[in-house]
Amino acid sequence: MNKLGFGTHCKIRHCFECLGTTEFYCKMCENDLCEQCKERHISDLETLNHDVVIYREKYKYIPRRETCVKHPNIIYKLYCQSCELPVCFRCSKHRKHQTVDIRAEYKTKRQQHRKFIHIRSETLYNNSFLLAGIYDNLKDCHTEFSNFQSEMSAKARILKNLINTMICDVLHYMTHRLPKQKRNMNRLLVSIEKFEHGFEKSANRPVKFLLFLTKNKVHEINKTPKLTQHAQISLTEEKIRLDDVNKLLIEIQVIETGKRQVRNECLLKLMSSPVLHRSVTVTDVHEVRHISPLTSDLVWISEDCNLILTNIGGDTLHRLRDIWPNSYGAHTVNKTGDLIYIDRDYNIKKLSKDSKTKTSLIEKPESWRPESVYFSPSNGDLLVGMWSTDSAKVTRYSDTGQQIKTIQLNNKGQKLYTIPRYITENRNGDVIVSDFLDFGRGAVVVTERGGQHRFSYTGPPSGVDIWPRGVCTDALSHILVGDLVTGTVQMIDKDGQFLCLLATEQGSDTPWGLSYDDKTHLLWVESYNNIVCVYRYIERQDYRTRNCN
Repeated sequence: MNKLGFGTHCKIRHCFECLGTTEFYCKMCENDLCEQCKERHISDLETLNHDVVIYREKYKYIPRRETCVKHPNIIYKLYCQSCELPVCFRCSKHRKHQTVDIRAEYKTKRQQHRKFIHIRSETLYNNSFLLAGIYDNLKDCHTEFSNFQSEMSAKARILKNLINTMICDVLHYMTHRLPKQKRNMNRLLVSIEKFEHGFEKSANRPVKFLLFLTKNKVHEINKTPKLTQHAQISLTEEKIRLDDVNKLLIEIQVIETGKRQVRNECLLKLMSSPVLHRSVTVTDVHEVRHISPLTSDLVWISEDCNLILTNIGGDTLHRLRDIWPNSYGAHTVNKTGDLIYIDRDYNIKKLSKDSKTKTSLIEKPESWRPESVYFSPSNGDLLVGMWSTDSAKVTRYSDTGQQIKTIQLNNKGQKLYTIPRYITENRNGDVIVSDFLDFGRGAVVVTERGGQHRFSYTGPPSGVDIWPRGVCTDALSHILVGDLVTGTVQMIDKDGQFLCLLATEQGSDTPWGLSYDDKTHLLWVESYNNIVCVYRYIERQDYRTRNCN
């Protein structure tokens, strides 16, 4: 009821997903959100990059009109870019500075800091898992510290008993041995006094002095009794040893294990079945061989003699014609968005993100042909697969083109590779190669970072040989390989155990190129025709379930 006694009706905007009160608004979905639904919205992989704002920013005005600090009766309308302060028209010292409309500056600042707000949402999500882990660790700590307390109490009792034993020994020494030493010392002092007295009077009575010397035996006077001091008590094994005391005092230690981090196994999980996110038909290529995503909507795609940059609509934005013909995994993208590829002369070149600057990274090694290249996001190294007439190898280079390591033979001195067509690196540092001839079966050869051969995957337990093509790894360290025999993407774990077949749809029945996007957790699968399918088979965990082993 209002002051006049009439009822007042208020319309409350509800969240589009539940009956909660609207507090936020998604500009991309154009939906109202409550607090809880907003948290789910910005953590869901499908809507991770959506622009979610507080509800009042849905409209094109700033409702709150703030007044100037120095001139309380005047509203801020300007922003001084030199001083980075809001000002009113009466703030005279800012008149010679560059000022702009405060609302326009507000929108600019919001846009500039949008990526930091996005990072904050990611941090909140990750820290929720950290907090859940801390709660579990607290329970374990109480148990562990109870054990430590019991152990320390037992050791304290042992130490107290040892100290009591030592005190008893000292008291026994003081009671029994010291009086005897006192008597011996008194007798010695008396002997010395008698000798001194006789020596002083010897000049008057020399004969008597000689008789005194014979009677008192001076050499016995010089023998001082062996006296053991209190601090020099010998401690036998039955009593106490200093090493035992030190061991008791330092045995229990608290070890610093480093900064707590959230493992991907806590944040992500496999979906029950993959979902087709989108399908793109690339018009300017016919036989797709390899794919390297640049962003979530831009991707480099290659065929025999053609390398193009295309968007999710299939439009060609840039084209390179100097890529090596008949190439497979001949290009990759580094952290800054530069394209690294193998050219017609088997040199490895770099094209800047803006496609304007081209530089040479690695000259063609003598008598070797580079076949595949991969940029390692963990350390910035380049992995290059190459072959000659009778051998093949994988060479690791620094980001400046300096050779670091070569992987060529297994533990028995046998060749590891036939032709390393595709190459990638797992999160545990393993080097993974899709190795095959042009036609026929092949293998996925996996070595650890130093070159030690771990395993070679030749097919699922059904016994069907694999015809491998593109290979990649995901955030959970799974290895994914395209297989021409089954027309699917096979998933194995980091130790080579077969897990499942990822079903394919809409033209991806001959998967060749594979690429996994770490930011969006999407799998790009390109078929031998001109269709690129994007799948989602990984989703985020709900931190409230605390499903982390």
